[in-house]
Parts: sequence; structure tokens; C-alpha cells
Amino acid sequence: APRLVVLDWIMPEMDGDEICRRLRADKNLNSDPLLYKYIILLTGMDSRDDIITGFEAGADDYILKPFHAGELKMRLRVGMRILTIQDRFYFAATHDALTGLFHRGTIIKFLNDEMGRTKHNNKAVAVVLLDLDHFKRVNDTYGHSAGDCVLRETAGRLQAAGRAEDCVGRFGGEEFLLVLPGWDDSQAEVCERIRRAVADREIVVGRDSITVTASIGVAVYQPGQQMALDELIKCADQAMYQAKDQGRNQVVYFTGPDGYNRCETRNQI
Repeated sequence: APRLVVLDWIMPEMDGDEICRRLRADKNLNSDPLLYKYIILLTGMDSRDDIITGFEAGADDYILKPFHAGELKMRLRVGMRILTIQDRFYFAATHDALTGLFHRGTIIKFLNDEMGRTKHNNKAVAVVLLDLDHFKRVNDTYGHSAGDCVLRETAGRLQAAGRAEDCVGRFGGEEFLLVLPGWDDSQAEVCERIRRAVADREIVVGRDSITVTASIGVAVYQPGQQMALDELIKCADQAMYQAKDQGRNQVVYFTGPDGYNRCETRNQI
């Protein structure tokens, strides 16, 4: 949907000021800054009261008819500049500066939203906790700048290996958290593809070629299941540490007859 809107005030079925009010009252649009609509009212109604009414309805700008094409172009440019600045602030507030992924708070909010959505779509959601193996060695051997390059490259590989609907965030340090909506056991190959994306190709940093692997823990939240978000992440964390105990570079699932009471390794190498 367009983010910059030019509205006439007088229209056949709904006037521009009413459209402004409805857009500003839409909770879905207002909950996400990236969905904000910058609205310019274009009208011949030029009294002070009309202008105040337009702004009170939610318009961001107001152009009187007859308008000058150059002025309209400049007002549109100002609107785009404001939206761009707003997007940059939003990105900085929600993303990790090093990797460009969602930061911890944002990815946890996304997981929480997906857990709530299971009640309506009746589909499970998987949380994947991934930790780079022996990452301290990378920093000690090649330096922290090389370590940063490894983290950035890993972030890109995780995004490329997932599905379009999956979401990746940096959980902290060398840990990443992935949220996989619409999960079923037939999609276990997604997690194995993620593991291979990290381990199968060396990461080239300057003249050095660095090999890294990842230990991956997976926990699945089923529709209707009574489990808090923190507990779900703890299950994935437990599975991840079992992957490390079993030799690293593998995927371990936290599963069992009651949903979450033991760990199971799949696609182990």
C-alpha cells in the first residue's frame, strides 16, 4: 500500500478528512511505523477553520487549489524525506547495528506475536537457538574485526537459508534466534539447511579463510499449548547445549510424548 497519499477533500463517497480519521484510527497501521501514511490534503477549502479541521483529522500537510506543480513536487519531496528519516530511526531502534538483523527485543516480540497467532491459524511455531562453536578462538586467532566479519556473514547466511516467512535476530554475542512460523516436522530440513549454510563454506576475511560451525537447539510451540515465552526459549537453549555436549555442529530438538521433556538429535553428522 502507498505510504505517501495525496487526497482531495471533497469526493463522491467519502471525503478526504474522513479518510484521514479512519487511517489514523487504524490500530494495525499505527502499531508499525513502517506502515505510517504521510497524508497531503489537496483542496480549495482555504479558511483557517478548514485548515485546522484538516490537520485535526490527521493530515500531515495541506495544499490549496489551484496548486503550482513545482510546489506540489516540493511538498512530496518533503514527505518522502520525513518518511525516510522515520524509517532510519525505526531501523536503528529495532535492529542490531553490527549484523543488521533484528536485535534481541525485536525478535522476542516477533516470537511472542507468533505464539499468540497459533490460536487463530492452528499452526505450530518453532524457535531455533543457534550458537557459533568456539567463537572465542576466532577472536583470539584472527582478531575481533575478523570476528565481526564472521558474525555479519553468518547473519546473511541465516537469512538466505530460511524461508520467506522466517525471522532471524541476533540474540546476543555469537547467538542467533530464529522464529519459524507454520512449523511441522516435515520442515526439519530447514534447520539442517541452516546448519549447512554456516558450516559448509569457509568465511573469507582478508587473506584468511575461517571455518565455523554452529550448535542448534529447536523447540516447538503447539497451538493451545500452555507455555510461557521464556520457558520456550529455555527449552531451545537446553537443546542447543545438548548439541554442544554431543560434539557440536548439529541440530537437537527438544521433544517428547508430552511435548517438551527430552532432547532428540536429527540429521546428526
